[in-house]
Amino acid sequence: MSARRGRKSRSSAVLNQFARDLDLWAHAVELRTEWLGHALCGVPADRAATEGAITDLYARVDHPPPAFVWVESPSAALRELPPSPHVLSSHGPWPLENRLASLVSALRHRLEGHRWTNRDSSFLSSQPPQDPVAALRSGDTLKSIVDHGVRGALRRTVRDSVAGVMRAALPDRLGMFWYGQQEADWVAYHDVRRRVAGARVNPADAAELELWATLARSCGWWWPRADVCVIAERPLAVRTEPVPDAVYGEARMHNATGPSVVFPDGWAVHSWHGTRVPSWVIDGPTVELIAAERNVEVRRCAIERIGWESYIELARLRLVGRSSDPGNPGCELHLYDLPYAQRGASVRLLLAVNGSVERDGTRRRYGLHVPSWFDDPIDAAGWSYGLTGAQYALLQRRT
Repeated sequence: MSARRGRKSRSSAVLNQFARDLDLWAHAVELRTEWLGHALCGVPADRAATEGAITDLYARVDHPPPAFVWVESPSAALRELPPSPHVLSSHGPWPLENRLASLVSALRHRLEGHRWTNRDSSFLSSQPPQDPVAALRSGDTLKSIVDHGVRGALRRTVRDSVAGVMRAALPDRLGMFWYGQQEADWVAYHDVRRRVAGARVNPADAAELELWATLARSCGWWWPRADVCVIAERPLAVRTEPVPDAVYGEARMHNATGPSVVFPDGWAVHSWHGTRVPSWVIDGPTVELIAAERNVEVRRCAIERIGWESYIELARLRLVGRSSDPGNPGCELHLYDLPYAQRGASVRLLLAVNGSVERDGTRRRYGLHVPSWFDDPIDAAGWSYGLTGAQYALLQRRT
């Protein structure tokens, strides 16, 4: 009887812990949404809060306050940046920006060293669980779910997609800078650790973290230099869409009718389902522009912008062959001649239907370039998977 009561008690404790973790995870999702709002915020910067936080950071590396120069976009910032010579000083051979980098790196290292107070901090899974609730029920720690579902999700949305698309539109040599509002991934993670799980952080580290949190809530990208700090305003608007099949609220840059991000001075970046594209892809794609475009991804986006049926008609593509798709029952494969070469070689276009269903219940069509010697769509489809046509014909379902 006592053994039975012991098992029942342990089972009850597990259920109670799961219920507590579920409530904590719901709170973490609320905070993630809050920080995502800061990362995508399109209202003017809070200049007083920004300058105060940066002044404090300068003081922490024993440097006097800089002169602040505000600009209307990251592109404009590059025109205002002074040279940043690496000169010897009483602090060694590192310029101010490198000392600031060391400051934040040390802070993040210390914060990562603190253990969670409610559960073991081991990281059980290297890939994001497809169902966070089921993962918690099966024994994954709340820490691992928050790591994927807060820091990982915000990094994929803010740092990789939004900031990544913007950075790709700028010259390679940006110098050392910080992303301001788009530092939300790591700031939010440690904010959630404190506010949700009660992670203990010493007051000095908490105060320093709050400086970075203030910048994430207050400004755009910023470039600290010895005598001047150049700060970009936040964008007027950031347009995103949910990532298909994402379970942690990830989004990607997308706007089918204009720029995905635009700044007060007019500097803008266009994106089609997360891929940076020239403005013509969104504003006025044509068969001629598509044929002249050398970038494969840009061509694909432009064709999708027109629509495959319209593009096929406008480009007068010649149908080489069509066949039922054995790897995707109910759908067809179409093989076309193309009016342009790929890397100097003639190619054909295999038009297929995605095996996975989008969020809206539709299946996206996509085109693959295949060698021009293929006349049979099934052979061409098999080639794209590293199979023969006969092997591909035996597939029951592809993804």
